Amino acid sequence: MPRLLGVDIPSEKKTFYSLQYLYGVGPQVARELCHKAGVDPEGMAKNLHEDELARLASLMDKDYVVEGQLRRQVAQNISRLKDIGSYRGVRHRRGLPVRGQRTRTNARTRKGPKKTVAGKKGVKDLK
Repeated sequence: MPRLLGVDIPSEKKTFYSLQYLYGVGPQVARELCHKAGVDPEGMAKNLHEDELARLASLMDKDYVVEGQLRRQVAQNISRLKDIGSYRGVRHRRGLPVRGQRTRTNARTRKGPKKTVAGKKGVKDLK
């Protein structure tokens, strides 16, 4: 498996798809990287030479924010939102959806498993 920026990229896939395993590299950036580095995007990743890997790595360091640096940047942005007490920061702090989604139903990914409230349903008044 070839290593790029300390991350193993799949060798049995085309270079274009293998680059997308790096955090912060999508289809557009992968295409640009292959073009700028002079690497065949349709060629297999296992066939990349050391000099091609070095060119790709230097281009990523110079022109793009990827992997650990990008993760730190995103974490700092979220931390800043929490510190200033913005609406989005409060939503992050409470673990609720941040981008305006409804929460009455369909927010299970952010809210976690259901927490059943006892005695809410089926309470009958005797008159």
